[in-house]
Amino acid sequence: MKEKKIDVLAIGELNVDLILNGIDGFAEIGKEKLANDMSLTLGSSTAIFAANISSLGSSVGFLGKIGKDTFGGLVIDSLTKRGIDTSMIIEDASIATGATIILNYDEDRAMVTHPGAMDFLTIKDITDEKLSRAKHIHFSSIFLQPGIRDDVHELFARAKNLGLTTSLDTQWDPAEKWGFDYKSILPYLDVFLPNETELLHLSKTSNIADALDKLKPYAQNIAVKRGSKGSILQQKNGEIFELPAYLNTAVVDAIGAGDSFNAGFIHQFVKGTQLRECLNFGNLTGAINTTSAGGTSAFASKGKIKEMASTMFNVSIDI
Repeated sequence: MKEKKIDVLAIGELNVDLILNGIDGFAEIGKEKLANDMSLTLGSSTAIFAANISSLGSSVGFLGKIGKDTFGGLVIDSLTKRGIDTSMIIEDASIATGATIILNYDEDRAMVTHPGAMDFLTIKDITDEKLSRAKHIHFSSIFLQPGIRDDVHELFARAKNLGLTTSLDTQWDPAEKWGFDYKSILPYLDVFLPNETELLHLSKTSNIADALDKLKPYAQNIAVKRGSKGSILQQKNGEIFELPAYLNTAVVDAIGAGDSFNAGFIHQFVKGTQLRECLNFGNLTGAINTTSAGGTSAFASKGKIKEMASTMFNVSIDI
């Protein structure tokens, strides 16, 4: 069997985030508000996941689509600086790289996204040769990627046939239709990573217990992110365990906290770590994310990650 070159292949959307903080009130039609702070940084769920899991020590490649423009250059540069293999990213001069404008208000935020190139990644762009370069694939934001949304089950089926493990975080559906064929997709997922609100919408239920029970016949492992309430994991055998959150009393912002949870969980998962420890580490990395602005700045280096774990959460980690 061909030797695996990377631990994780992240597949999905790529864009930049323009983040505004310290805004003097909520945006209103016909009025102008001022923001005290602005930053332009790597955005998108899958890219934040890839950058942060790479910083944790996993070897990572990325497969996605961008435009040949300034924002696309920022994306490639940001991923490359994190040691990520960008050779499988497709640059298309006929389309623009996507962008999200984020207005931060304390621990909540409002966002407006121009999808751009995110609309144009298709299943044809993802060959078996590319999949075979990894041990694991992670996919995010299916509702933001219409070019591949209806073929996600095929992607995961092919990955499993090639011997890879798999994970998915659907993320929010901007249309709020929540058309997710869980009966076809979940059997091919080793780890499903929704947050609590998304889980209830996707399963069309009103509480976590009913949602997990409804998905249990099809799912392998479901890890549910609950913010300050921690997380819950249901295994294929039906066993459920819950772990508390690592609480940050001085949250800078929560952008990318769920993606950082995913990074921590999957970083441990691909190493064969027990699921309870994967969940605990996901809680920790999600919390570390909230100590700095944006989705990736808290993971700038292993040293910074260790420092934040120790000083903010009194945890010693070996990465």
